[in-house]
Amino acid sequence: MSKGKSLVLGLMIGGAVSATATLLSTPSSGSELRGRVKQQGLEMKGLMNNVKYDATRLKNQIAETSKEGALLFKDLTLEMKESVKEWKKTIEPHQENIHQYLEQIESSLKDLEDKVKK
Repeated sequence: MSKGKSLVLGLMIGGAVSATATLLSTPSSGSELRGRVKQQGLEMKGLMNNVKYDATRLKNQIAETSKEGALLFKDLTLEMKESVKEWKKTIEPHQENIHQYLEQIESSLKDLEDKVKK
């Protein structure tokens, strides 16, 4: 059993036991006692309905938040892919120039080595 269910179950049982103990230990007539038991039962039912409603709302909110998070993550991934593509397009012409400069430097070094050997 999950911790949340255990807590709710414990609250319900504890509330019922304390309500029963309180009702039985107070001096009152049978009709008054039955009226108070009925009233506390209705209050407990209302409380449980509120807890159930809040739990359902929380569950729905978590589900919605996780869906939104997944969509945001997907959008972010697509944006990053596009940014990388644009960066590659921007860098590509410069890569060719750098490669050409490196080839020229290599050729110049080779020429220098040949001249030094002679």
